[in-house]
Amino acid sequence: MDRINHVETIYKCALVVMLLVVIFSLGQALYFMMTDKDDDKRTVWALTRRIGLSLVLIGMVAFGIWMGWLHPHDIGQ
Repeated sequence: MDRINHVETIYKCALVVMLLVVIFSLGQALYFMMTDKDDDKRTVWALTRRIGLSLVLIGMVAFGIWMGWLHPHDIGQ
């Protein structure tokens, strides 16, 4: 039972780190948008990376709910 709680804790930490990476990528895109004056595609790449990371994050949340490691709103617990 202790090992299951350990896996849940690591999984939740991984979700938080992934969310922080998504937020960092969004901030990076904002910075590139404000500073790049030429026809550079760094903003587009940063936003594309953010979308991909967000899809991975949504998949991780769905997988965590399916495995029983995450409980939305803890209703009925």
